[in-house]
Formats: sequence, structure tokens, C-alpha cells
Amino acid sequence: MSEQHTGGCLCGAIRYLMLGAPTSTNICYCTQCQKQSGAPMPAFASCLAEQLVLVSGTPASYRSSERAVRQFCAECGTTLFWREDDGAELDVFLGTFDQPGRLPKPGYAIWAAHRLAWLPELSGVPSFAGRRSG
Repeated sequence: MSEQHTGGCLCGAIRYLMLGAPTSTNICYCTQCQKQSGAPMPAFASCLAEQLVLVSGTPASYRSSERAVRQFCAECGTTLFWREDDGAELDVFLGTFDQPGRLPKPGYAIWAAHRLAWLPELSGVPSFAGRRSG
């Protein structure tokens, strides 16, 4: 795994390293992601849990649903990770990477049923009304 991606929160209290390429990149239009990030279409790079190494700091956690935890920096509030209970992967908010442009463009969009009406669909990015199937 020669590919590495570094990132962290706005204040620098939390730093992480993703070892290897992400398993996928995506956009989520769900209302929880919109509220947590303050953005209409947060983007993510997903990876296996063992690919992500916390270099410094410990993120705070918030149980946002029966099935997942959202993690953020308690100092500056930066949204960092979404972790599904007992899931093999986790989602890293794309904007927290030091060089997000090095990651592939989103391969799909989920929860498109919650996409804001004035926000156009992205060309070449398949959308799913809810969770991605398959």
C-alpha cells in the first residue's frame, strides 16, 4: 500500500492517515449529513477500518441513529467520520483530507431523495434514492 492520504480537523488537534486507496468515494444527500456538515452535499472517501490510523487526537462521538456513530473534533467542531455499527468500513468526510483532489471523483450519490431541489444532479455520478443497493 504505497498510496497514503493525510488529513485532519480545522484546528489540527486530530490528524489521521489513510493507508492505501479508498474503497469508494461518494456523495450523501441525507438530512443528517447536511445538518452535521452544514453543506447540501457532503462527500466521502470510504475505507476499511484498518486503513485509517489516528496520528493524533481522539474524536468525539455522537450516536445519530440506531445504526451509526458520527465523529468530530470536540475543539473546533470539524466533521470527520461516519461509522456504521459492526461495519468493516468507515466514511471520511472528503473535505478533511489535506489534498482531497488526489482522491477519485465520487462514484455514486446516496439519499438523492433528499437532494435540495435547486442542486442539479452530477453528470456521470449514479444516484440512489436511499441507501446504495449491492
